Amino acid sequence: MAKATVVKKNTSGTIAQNKRARHDYFIEEKFEAGLSLQGWEVKSLRAGRMSLTESYITFKNGEAFLFGAQIQPLLSASTHVVPEATRTRKLLLNRKEIAKLLGAVNQKGYSCVPLVCYWKGPLAKLEIALVKGKQLHDKRATEKDRDWQRDKARLMHK
Repeated sequence: MAKATVVKKNTSGTIAQNKRARHDYFIEEKFEAGLSLQGWEVKSLRAGRMSLTESYITFKNGEAFLFGAQIQPLLSASTHVVPEATRTRKLLLNRKEIAKLLGAVNQKGYSCVPLVCYWKGPLAKLEIALVKGKQLHDKRATEKDRDWQRDKARLMHK
């Protein structure tokens, strides 16, 4: 008998995080968006095989798209579907939310990046944010503040 392949299931609600976004940008405002996915992508997400690093949101014809996110296909994927790991995926947002995001990106110099992908019931959701880039001195100040908060908590705990 052949051994069955064991797939690790993601037990928490979080599928993937973009930790680099929190380091490289000031987060101004957050939005929740749905993802338009294919069947093999949902199975891969359940196994936790997604990466959001180097991904961003683009706007075209009044619609929002997730560009650069990788969803690695499972080895047991269907043979009649050709999985593409980095395809552009449509985001499901309200018209008002898209207009707000598009206006900020085009006029105010903001960028739009994904922060976290997570499960909300049976649906895969993406938390996206309007962000402004940090300079090197801003990154150093943020790291210094984080270290101070950690040291302060350590001192207060004793």
